[in-house]
Amino acid sequence: MSRNNYVFTSESVSEGHPDKVCDRISDAILDAFIAIEPNARVACETFATTKRVVVGGEVGLSDPVKLKEMMGNVEGIVRDCIRDIGYEQKKFHWETVKVHNYLHEQSAHIAQGVDKDGAGDQGIMFGYACRETDALMPAPIQYSHAILKRLAEVRKSGQESTLRPDAKSQISLRYEDGKPVEVTSIVLSTQHEHKKQTSHDIRAIVEPYIREVLPASWITPKTEWWVNPTGTFVIGGPDGDAGLTGRKIIVDTYGGAAPHGGGAFSGKDPTKVDRSAAYAARYLAKNVVAAGLADRCTIQVSYAIGVAKPMSIYVDTHGTGNVPDAELEKVIWDVMDLTPRGIRTHLGLNKPIYSRTSAYGHFGRAPEADGGFSWEKTDLVDALKKPF
Repeated sequence: MSRNNYVFTSESVSEGHPDKVCDRISDAILDAFIAIEPNARVACETFATTKRVVVGGEVGLSDPVKLKEMMGNVEGIVRDCIRDIGYEQKKFHWETVKVHNYLHEQSAHIAQGVDKDGAGDQGIMFGYACRETDALMPAPIQYSHAILKRLAEVRKSGQESTLRPDAKSQISLRYEDGKPVEVTSIVLSTQHEHKKQTSHDIRAIVEPYIREVLPASWITPKTEWWVNPTGTFVIGGPDGDAGLTGRKIIVDTYGGAAPHGGGAFSGKDPTKVDRSAAYAARYLAKNVVAAGLADRCTIQVSYAIGVAKPMSIYVDTHGTGNVPDAELEKVIWDVMDLTPRGIRTHLGLNKPIYSRTSAYGHFGRAPEADGGFSWEKTDLVDALKKPF
């Protein structure tokens, strides 16, 4: 039996977090390749540390001349990402950081399965949706993202010029009858400019923006505030802690409120089902909830390398479904082609839309006119409802 009264916590990290710097670089390189050729193959990993960024992995274009040209553009892409995020620290500066490029041509053994429309790898992927927010996302992760996104806006605009790029947030929410009603604690650590700024000083800066983002009724006199609890946080980003692509997969998805298949997203082109099938599973789960067929929905899909058809589809509506889960599974097979090619076509994934996903979550975002976040549309509602 599921619990109705409990406290649940999720965290987020900012675009300046070391791992997110790496996700951004990997996705920016992916976008650059897809902009040249929609069917480009990219599996790009990034490592960042003091004064240094290392990029490696496999890439592929049909034109060897363009491939060579793109290899020469990688260093500029890295520097542009770091500059946009806002790093101009002595030991991590977009102008002076040393960039090592170890990208190479995609393995022919991997390509042979994908070229036949099969999955780029085996694996399991999950999608989830619930009624806790308008975006049909779990509230703790959605609001943890929102806090950091708002702080990034005021930092970049110059409104709060002493804030710096590296930050983490964490929200603990108390639930009654399965619905969020109170923030029991707010944790925020943000990099700042001056060594003399205390935790009290930083709280005075960030608290108005946090209150602006969170529902007012959720913050009570009992809410605990922990802002920069260790004190000074001046040295941040990859100079303070090394970063690596794909280490924030729970931040990227549902904040721990739903299962995760284990595969990271950033730096992977949409032939990799780690990414595209996870997007498809979210799309389907969100449409199930939007259609009123359940209040919560988890969907799992699984694949084998080189095989187009999913090995399985599993649906769990956690006892909230208005129709049997087994019947929903049958309908899902019919309403969307879940082969890797089918997903890419249905969601329009062969576009340079990935850099924007690298921070503040891949889910719970508004669909965009150029095809970004297409997996957040609710255009399958009628197709899902019709059989019932």
